[in-house]
This record gives sequence, C-alpha cells and structure tokens, in this order.
Amino acid sequence: MKYDVTIIGAGIVGLATAYRLLQKRPGLNVAILEKENAIAAHQTGHNSGVMHSGIYYKPGSLKALNCLQGYREMLEFCQKYDVPHEVCGKVIVATSKEELPLLDSIFERGRANGLKGLSKLEPEALREIEPHTAGIAAVWVPQAGIVNYSRVAAEYARQLKVMGAVLFTGEKVRQITTCADKSVSIETENNEYTTILAVNCAGLYADKVAEIAGQKLNVQVIPFRGEYYVLRPEKEYLVNNLIYPVPNPAFPFLGVHFTRMIEGGIEAGPNAVLAFRREGYSRWDFHLGEFAEILAFRGFQKLAAKYWQIEIGELHRSFSKKAFVSALRHLVPDTGMDDLTRGGAGVRAMAVGCDGNIVDDYLIIEGKNMVHVINAPSPAATSSLAIGDTVAETVLKKLP
Repeated sequence: MKYDVTIIGAGIVGLATAYRLLQKRPGLNVAILEKENAIAAHQTGHNSGVMHSGIYYKPGSLKALNCLQGYREMLEFCQKYDVPHEVCGKVIVATSKEELPLLDSIFERGRANGLKGLSKLEPEALREIEPHTAGIAAVWVPQAGIVNYSRVAAEYARQLKVMGAVLFTGEKVRQITTCADKSVSIETENNEYTTILAVNCAGLYADKVAEIAGQKLNVQVIPFRGEYYVLRPEKEYLVNNLIYPVPNPAFPFLGVHFTRMIEGGIEAGPNAVLAFRREGYSRWDFHLGEFAEILAFRGFQKLAAKYWQIEIGELHRSFSKKAFVSALRHLVPDTGMDDLTRGGAGVRAMAVGCDGNIVDDYLIIEGKNMVHVINAPSPAATSSLAIGDTVAETVLKKLP
C-alpha cells in the first residue's frame, strides 16, 4: 500500500504530528513507523511530566511561541479525553544575591511571553507556598502543571486509530530512497513502505535518519542523560508541588529540582551528563561506535572546551549521591542522604552545531519529499500539539 504521509518515530511529537495532519485533512493515508515494540519508549516515556508555562524562553522564539500555544492545547486535550493532569504552579527560587538579577530576568521574560498571575515572592511568602524551601526570593508561576506524557501519547495513539492512521512497531528504518515517481521508499529491518512524503520525528536518531535520506546537516544530536532520585514516602511532606532553582545561564539546562508526579511521589533531579550512547539510560551503558562518533565531532569538542568544568560537576553528581543531595539542599535544606532513593533516568537529544553551540530552538528542515524534525528539546512534550501543527502545515504544503 502506498501512503500519503509516513512518520518515522512514535514519540509524542511524531504522534502529535499525525494527529494534527488528520485533523486538518481527514482521510489521508497516514502510517507511523516505530523501531521499538511500543510507543513513547524513549524521551516521551522518560519525561519528568511537567507542563511548562513558557517562562524561560526568549520572547518570539519558536520555543516560546510553541510552548504558550502548546500549553493551552495540552490542557484542552487532557480535559477533553480525561487524561489526569493538574495545574499546581511552581516556584523558581533564588538562594543567593548573585541569582537575583537572573530571577528578575526570568520574571520579565514571563511577562513578555504573556503569562498572567506571575508574582515575586519574599521569603515569608515563599514559605507559605513551600514551607520547607530556603530562598531569599522567588517567582511564583501559577500556570505550571503536571501530567504523565506516556498517557498523553497513548491517548494520541487511540485517537489516531479512530481517525484511520496505522501504527507499525518493531520497524527500525535502514534505508530511505526517492523513487522514479518521486515517492519515498522506506526500508526497515522487516518491510518496505512507499509514501508520497515522509516525516522524520526520530528524536535521538533524527540526524541519523536525515543522513540516511541524503539530507546534509551541520548539526549532530548529542545525548545528555538526566538522572533522578525519589523522595521516600515519609519525606514527601517536604515538597508540595514544583520547586526549581534559578538556572545557570552558562549551562543550557534548568538544574536539579523537585517535581511532584501526577500519579504520586516526588522526583528530585535531573542532572545533565553526557551519555555514552544515544539511548544510554544507565551510567554503565556504553556503545563504542556512538561514543567515538561523539568525541570525533568537532562541534562536541568545542562544546566540551566551553563547559568542561560544569560538566565535571554534573558527572560528579552522577556518581556521588552526597554531591547530588548537596545540590538539592540548596532548595530544601532538610533533605537528607537517607531521604532519597535512586530513581530512573532520561536521555535528552540536544542538537549541537559544528561551531560548538547547542541549538536552543526547534530545528525543522525541509527536504524535497521529507520534513525533518532535527531538534525538539524541552518543552517539546508540553508543546507537542503546537509543534505537530507546525510540521503538519509544512507537510500539507508539500503534498500534491
């Protein structure tokens, strides 16, 4: 069978793209190929479950615009299909005078992005919201929420089945070629699929899929692992909802924080350490070829030269529970070594340019008969319907 559109990758962005396509043009023959035996197996399934408000992102950037739109759409979707979620709010906490200008900058970004109800908190007001949190000032973000993105993805898949899309699991893409009639042939380990247009939403392997298709790139996906600890049930009283630090502007991650989960429990983390393979969820996961490719990439070498001191600290926290807890105690001083047990981990796909700079915004590249979502970092889960809308519009313009 020849499909109109075939999407490679059944993570939350790939599923949301298919969902938006069929909303915009019902009746399209849409196929989704997933290399694993289940959907949402990687970044989506290891997500912390935060519904981001858009406070951090540069006004006017794709991240900011898609987060603001996607946040509203995510709420509507969850409400419509009874996906458990909660808008609980969060505090961003400054623990030193040096962080106050950065906290003010975040507050102003939130206002510029149109967030309502933001407020600056003095220590007394902060402790009314989070009694066990230490800080000299904070910003209250009422829009932040929590959800299980695996359940969101599962609901996308259920709706896609009703809409007529077909999902194939266990189909790892090996080759992509353009046929004489300008259709696309996608060969997997098991089958061959023919489609008018293909969409690459392969996440941690998006650059690899693009290269298979003949797309020239000046970026490479670098995997960063984020590890979590979990508060013991008897210590969950230390955290009411979401407690975040002021992010380090010299490092493109938000820092370790506390997150209440929609299905119960409190996670603490993540750190951000280089993974030794693209799907390296354990400190011991290693793939010689993938790791060698990372080290050989000039862009990574430049990135490492820029951030090596910070990354050593992140790596130290990966192997030292004491160091990890020390970072958490800046936010919640009563956190003890025995209060935490090691939890899960996720791997972020971060596109890095040849110049050594992390691609901070979404990167969507058009080929002749393909659309490649090369970079979709956090808050991509929150923004999935908005990103899917953008990709779907691009696809529909290319379809005959």
